[in-house]
Amino acid sequence: MLLKYKLLIWSVLLPFFANATFLLLPMDETSQKNHLKAYGITYWCLSKDYKASWLLNYRGGSFLLPDAPEIRKECQIRGVSFEVLSDAEQATILAEISSPSQNMDAVVLEKAPKIAVYTPKGKQPWDDAVTLVLTYAEIPFTPIYDEEVLADGLIQYEWLHLHHEDFTGQYGKFYGMYRNAPWYIEQKHSAEELALKLGYAKVSEEKLAVTKKIRDFVIGGGFMFAMCSATDSFDIALAADGVDICETMFDGDASDPNYQTKINYANSFAFKNYTLDRKPEHYEFSDIDTTEKRKMPMEKDYFTLMDFSAKWDPVPTMLCQNHTQLVKGFMGQTTAFDSEFIKTSTLVLGQNEMNSEARYIHGEKGKGMFTYYGGHDPEDYQHRVGDAPTVLDLHPNSPGYRLILNNVLFPAAKKKKQKT
Repeated sequence: MLLKYKLLIWSVLLPFFANATFLLLPMDETSQKNHLKAYGITYWCLSKDYKASWLLNYRGGSFLLPDAPEIRKECQIRGVSFEVLSDAEQATILAEISSPSQNMDAVVLEKAPKIAVYTPKGKQPWDDAVTLVLTYAEIPFTPIYDEEVLADGLIQYEWLHLHHEDFTGQYGKFYGMYRNAPWYIEQKHSAEELALKLGYAKVSEEKLAVTKKIRDFVIGGGFMFAMCSATDSFDIALAADGVDICETMFDGDASDPNYQTKINYANSFAFKNYTLDRKPEHYEFSDIDTTEKRKMPMEKDYFTLMDFSAKWDPVPTMLCQNHTQLVKGFMGQTTAFDSEFIKTSTLVLGQNEMNSEARYIHGEKGKGMFTYYGGHDPEDYQHRVGDAPTVLDLHPNSPGYRLILNNVLFPAAKKKKQKT
């Protein structure tokens, strides 16, 4: 009788203990219908004050969320795959992850970072891969530009993306091909008007002031992400502080004689010992970029993500989460970075070793961090001016776009003391 009574009590309690209390957003190659929108779901949960965890190296960097009706509904609306876990299943997964024999870790995500995108007024989302994917993933952001930056507006944000900007004041080095194009003439005129409005005689001087504000944002603890020409032009602008590297057609007067000898590489975030390109008609800023050096057909253009220790190096591990280590390449004004000119303090996250080029790099500056990603659009191999926009509904599982979203989300991670 006593045994029957115990069995009856257990049969009543078992469903209670087995109740689902967690949702897993799997991020492996086969289980997730929409990797990109899964980041948006996780961000949405953080903005609603739900707790979340990033399971590094577990099934492609999956997300663990609480089980709530509104989260399930949001996943269904956005087409994001999820799995329902019981307490016991969640505990088993976390035990596996915590094992010293596994290169995995569970990182708590605390709050949704406030995001700013540095981009000119009137730009369409498809002009910039980050703006495009943030919009697609439904992650909110605030567009800002020079006026906001110079007015110390960056203090409101934790994360900043730099649109494909030319911080050197050379108008993107489009002079050779597009100097007679109406859009180029208009952009140059608008930039000059804005510089004068903000109290600067030259666009290059105004852009340098903006560059320094962004530098200070990073040093103070901000996270900065840049793609394509915003990467090397930002570094060059810092290194050329006090040196006129612009030719007459850009700023109305001659450049400094022998300006190459006056470049201060110590001011650059990521690069060293590079040589600036003096030709105003040449669509290059320096020899940092490998676009014209590389000899590789599109079908063989891939780069490899580096493998880091999840438990010992959580930041680079977060930045490299993906369902594949082999990511297809894509071009841009700055396609990739010549390994010869990367500072030893800068960490290479993704590279094409045969080409001696890095595609994806990361570093620290002061209390903050920066990440540079070469190329224009991960799903548009050779994007050109006027090309049709990328439709991300056709690429919901893009590994190249996942790298962008890793950067968006990792500032939300609970900070823990780095092991030494």
